[in-house]
Amino acid sequence: MTDKPKGSRTCLYTTEQLDAIVGDMARQAAGLLTGRTRIAIVGILRRGAPLADRLHARLIETWGLTDCVRLDLKIKRYADDLTLLHPETQLTENPTHASLDLAGHTVLVVDDVMYRGHSMLRAVEYLAGRQPEEIRTVVLVDRGASKLPVRTDIVGVRLDVAPSDIIECNVPPFEESFRIDLLQPG
Repeated sequence: MTDKPKGSRTCLYTTEQLDAIVGDMARQAAGLLTGRTRIAIVGILRRGAPLADRLHARLIETWGLTDCVRLDLKIKRYADDLTLLHPETQLTENPTHASLDLAGHTVLVVDDVMYRGHSMLRAVEYLAGRQPEEIRTVVLVDRGASKLPVRTDIVGVRLDVAPSDIIECNVPPFEESFRIDLLQPG
């Protein structure tokens, strides 16, 4: 666990509420995947990966979608951090996925927060090069502030907050409990 930025935190969604939201996201995903036989679920590291695992588990448990490819992408750019760690959005390819053939697959790209759209755009660009049949985007939180031509197909919650406020998605194993907090720096 890392030191969290200082400020006033308000819990917006608890574990129980988020479990219900992920269940609804799985229902929406199952609707998009009806009739598809080749499915890949891609989590954007860090927090998009365990969210993709949760979504995948729900798709298996509730909807019987057992034959899905599951992989993760590492992208460096954190637009919600007001001091960008990396001015350019960088994607690190996992060597085991370098030869992965996604031709004919329906791909679900999963991330925690859609803010400006940099990470999702980079992931979609990369995956488009793998020739999937279609790419769908899934986020737990959409801040409604995207500056790039990226849309979200499945959204857990939409949160319109001040530009200076930060949405913190706490997702195990990176944090102790599954919750969404609003951080007002100060």
